[in-house]
Amino acid sequence: MLRAAAKRFDTCARSDIIGGVNTPTDQLRVLAADEDQAALARTASLLDSLGHHVTATAVDLAQVTEAIAREEPDLSIVVVHDDDEHALDLIEEISAFAGGPVIAMQADEEPEFARRAAERGIYAAVRSGDKDALQVAIEITLRRHAEYRQATEQVDRLESALERRATIERAKGILMERHGLTDREAFDRIRSFARSNNRTVVDVAGDVAAGEQVPGAS
Repeated sequence: MLRAAAKRFDTCARSDIIGGVNTPTDQLRVLAADEDQAALARTASLLDSLGHHVTATAVDLAQVTEAIAREEPDLSIVVVHDDDEHALDLIEEISAFAGGPVIAMQADEEPEFARRAAERGIYAAVRSGDKDALQVAIEITLRRHAEYRQATEQVDRLESALERRATIERAKGILMERHGLTDREAFDRIRSFARSNNRTVVDVAGDVAAGEQVPGAS
């Protein structure tokens, strides 16, 4: 089933737009983390066969943090062998510091580990050595990550807009109470001062809310 899905992906362009967000999947900069140094070469070879570039490898937390700061990977792959706790620590460290998503590769399907790894930040878990399944996991992971980032940015913009509005409302309230102005007059006073001083309404409103006087409001 995964191989069939991979073939369908191969017939499509390798750069998708999800809700206006580009999610390129060609030649990704990948961080490969593995508790087994020797196995890193196999992981790197597998990723290379998919057209991706392993820019860094790591076996411990210090190497992970350094690699992320140096390489800024698009994607990270954590390979799980015998030490689940070490793999979970690697996943948590990468999720905390990297801008891109994390995928776990397991020798066998372990639902309990996948659940714990999801709590630490992975986007997908895939069987080690399955090239087609890994490519599908990468495609889906990047789409989900792009959607998540877009949603986060929308929330940030909304929160910022609400904060700006709250600042303006506080400033208008101060001017209305202090100088007997109407809501419209208070806003016009702020806007007029902002225009004449080449500043934004929010900046001037912030000054008023902080206790500074707007010339002409006395």
